[in-house]
Amino acid sequence: MNKRAWIGLSLVVGVLVAASFIAYEKFGLREDHSRGDILSAMPADSSAVIFFDLDALRHAQFFSAILAWAPKPQTDPDYTQFINDTGFDYERDLDRVAVAVEKRGKDSLLFAVADGRFDRKKISAYALKTGSCSGQKGREICSVASSDPSRKISFTFWKDTRLAITNSGQLLDLLNDAQKSADTRDWRTRFERLSGSPIFVVVPQDAAAGTPLAAQAPGGWQSPQLSTLLDQLQWITAAGIPENDRLRVVIEGESPAEITVRQLADLLNGVVLLAQTGLNEPKTRQQLDPEAREAYLELLKSAEISKLDRGDSKAVRVVLEITPKLLESARAATPANPGPARSDTQTGKARPSKKGRT
Repeated sequence: MNKRAWIGLSLVVGVLVAASFIAYEKFGLREDHSRGDILSAMPADSSAVIFFDLDALRHAQFFSAILAWAPKPQTDPDYTQFINDTGFDYERDLDRVAVAVEKRGKDSLLFAVADGRFDRKKISAYALKTGSCSGQKGREICSVASSDPSRKISFTFWKDTRLAITNSGQLLDLLNDAQKSADTRDWRTRFERLSGSPIFVVVPQDAAAGTPLAAQAPGGWQSPQLSTLLDQLQWITAAGIPENDRLRVVIEGESPAEITVRQLADLLNGVVLLAQTGLNEPKTRQQLDPEAREAYLELLKSAEISKLDRGDSKAVRVVLEITPKLLESARAATPANPGPARSDTQTGKARPSKKGRT
């Protein structure tokens, strides 16, 4: 990759790498307001907002296990040169980041606000060597090339320890919108609700999510009924809460309709039971590695599905526990991908469900 891309892509890569680790430490609220400040800068029309605290991540027991388990990527010489020139390495110097994603057709526009330890002079000098910087409305805006020739990555220092970055070409507009403090009450409600989690994602349901989720599911797990119910949700949130060597994942789907929540909870409970049945079938026992099967069963047994009533908003909550055993099972490829089972009315035996059945 061209070196000019690294000044912007380093933060984006940091987001993707950190999110993929799914490893966190128990989060303690700090007296500074960095978390709230960067979340308040997220645009109200975002398709999704992702937040994570890398400062907590670095000290996580679970994170250490993931680092030991994950394959080590090859060192990119361009990124090594970027570190040498700027003194910035996201693995070491990035503390927390919020990323807003806006879908425009097939394109994804990103706007991120990050807190960390930046050498402002070195980073600006690097941008000048590989791109350009100019004063705009009292701010220094730097632009560098990205891997997409049609787009540039723009960034500015909000302050010495805070960087705003986007690939949209509208950085000043995004900053001005954030400073206007537009009505983001619904977003703030979810952010405050997730304040005990070092990593989370919030997705408003302005566009139906059920259909694409169903399209990506394995054949045995696809369900038109599930897709329809997911499309009726107004908000989806997911958060990671670490507990020693394991991660507690909490997913919520919100709807104003109690019937939607009730039907979704019943359906998810049924899916869990059918999945357990499928994993206990003799054929699955033969095809699936025993340790992997036990790990999947452990995950399913940890599942807690409940309904919440918050007055105007109802919700389905799904809690799952990611354990070291589940991570270890990912090392080995499994020869089969078990799906939920259905009841065979003639034989009374449970068999894998057909595509589209719930």
